[in-house]
Amino acid sequence: MSGDKVLVIDDDEEIRNLIRIYLSREGLQVVTLPNGNGIRELILKHEPKLVLLDLLLPGPDGYELCQLIRSVTDAPVIFVSCKDEEADKIIGLGLGGDDYITKPFGPGELVARVKAHLRRYRQQELSVGKSVPTLTFKGLEIDVITRKVTVSGKEVQISSTEFELLYTLAKHPDRVYRPEQLFTHIWGVDSVGDIRTLQVHMSNLRKKIETQETNPKYIVTIRGMGYKFNGHACF
Repeated sequence: MSGDKVLVIDDDEEIRNLIRIYLSREGLQVVTLPNGNGIRELILKHEPKLVLLDLLLPGPDGYELCQLIRSVTDAPVIFVSCKDEEADKIIGLGLGGDDYITKPFGPGELVARVKAHLRRYRQQELSVGKSVPTLTFKGLEIDVITRKVTVSGKEVQISSTEFELLYTLAKHPDRVYRPEQLFTHIWGVDSVGDIRTLQVHMSNLRKKIETQETNPKYIVTIRGMGYKFNGHACF
């Protein structure tokens, strides 16, 4: 993790400098941009392992840039924004963002989130080439090596975070996970009340793999407890 490059895109120079200080103390290399100009070329040149992305930017906003980033890299994208409306988070995570931090933020929270996503991304890279079986269920296949998901014979596009959620649940059918457990497992940090991020990712995942989101076949909500992968979907 030490030495990994992190790309920070924010039009506020003070915030860029603060983030650089926080992350440099952790041994990370920080590349900054005040806007999205030249972002594709910069990503291809530096190959950052994570992107911190503001929403309110001159020119293309964070939503547009997230889509561009997703076209060239699967590195985690964390939105860092002063916009704290739930709708903003839903849109950002739906476009491929992995996490959402609201300004003003504490340095400890920012560093913890960044390190957690870098660890997960590193584990994802190391898993490539290992002999891990494909999880196969009725109408659903989860290829752990290529991280592809196929529903009724058709590949569906899901984000890295959505894949981690699906794989975590599917490899232990009928095991019930509390939202806090899933958040800690996927993000690597305590939820500190931020369960809405998990709920948004879960909703987006269900829209992609379930034929009826209101009557899910695979991922079932256990009222008052959490989520589980329906073991009966195996047959």
